[in-house]
Amino acid sequence: MGKPLRKFRILVAPLDWGLGHATRCIPIIQSLLAQGVEVWLAGEGLQKELLQQEFQKLPFLQLEGYRVKYASSAIGLLLSIFQQTNKIVSAIKREKKWLKKAIQEHGFDAVISDNRYGLYHAAIPCIFITHQLTIKSPLGKWTENILQKSNYKYINRFTECWIPDTENEDNLTGLLSHQLKKPAVPLRYIGIQSRFQLSEAEEKRGHLLIILSGPEPQRSILEDKIITEIAHYPLTATIVRGLPGLESVIPSTGMIKFFNHLPAAELNKEMQQAEYIVGRCGYSSVMDIVKMRKKNILIPTPGQTEQEYLANYLFQKKIAYCVLQKDFSLTAALRDVQEFTYQFPTDTSSKPLEEAISNLLFVLSVQ
Repeated sequence: MGKPLRKFRILVAPLDWGLGHATRCIPIIQSLLAQGVEVWLAGEGLQKELLQQEFQKLPFLQLEGYRVKYASSAIGLLLSIFQQTNKIVSAIKREKKWLKKAIQEHGFDAVISDNRYGLYHAAIPCIFITHQLTIKSPLGKWTENILQKSNYKYINRFTECWIPDTENEDNLTGLLSHQLKKPAVPLRYIGIQSRFQLSEAEEKRGHLLIILSGPEPQRSILEDKIITEIAHYPLTATIVRGLPGLESVIPSTGMIKFFNHLPAAELNKEMQQAEYIVGRCGYSSVMDIVKMRKKNILIPTPGQTEQEYLANYLFQKKIAYCVLQKDFSLTAALRDVQEFTYQFPTDTSSKPLEEAISNLLFVLSVQ
């Protein structure tokens, strides 16, 4: 299709629920830049900190997030989300109004929204990125059908829906994004999206990389548990706290290193050197681990039904060793994974994403 005659200006905006939506946008942004696109970013808070560290020269617009608050228990989380429904709906309406003004002021040719339901506009192509066509519910299939109907109602307002996974059986999301009943808009499976690349860095025997992430207070609850146990670990470990922009740092020792955040290149090296990666079962983390083909111990965030489904699905497929937070013991998990045979998917090609972006640029060029 070739390069466009002029640089198209495309806005990329990830949701603010944890850092995963922002991190999985990094390879998408890189691919857009490689194809000659002028990329603008939008968001706030930790997502802004992370993306500005990775793309210091790209223009960034302040866009308020959904700012959903989480509880410290699974039951509390479900109740909390239900109570904040009106808040989420208001945020969607607010960002739709924000986008209308942003298009007028900055002349965007297209929008790529990672799970932000209000970033659609009839005048330009708007892409919605999600790995959840199905939203899992602990209350049964009937509630999942209601949630899916509402989910599709929003997705169908976009031009296309891009799913960061493979379409074949060798996929990472199972029923979350492989449904017989699909949205009305075109679906594109853009492959496994990770900002990391395999390198020549040598793996260190027994070295742990612990990556903390996700919403509070669950991030801190797991961190406290990890810090208590890691003090007794006889080998080396690196702990990345998932707090970009925070200045205060937990002091490192000769064996245990602490970082609030690491840029992609440094984290890539740490992942390559680790024998085991310990972290949440967030989907972006899963994609990173699969891309790096790393043995792992994953702990789903309590109450996050998507992560709990993924944990069970990935454990059954031998892609990840998963354990519930209430049952998690670092010592026990490291003992158990000695007998766990990991089986990673082999299809991590970036070609589906490149084709999706090329198609988008072609559509823009003929409009």
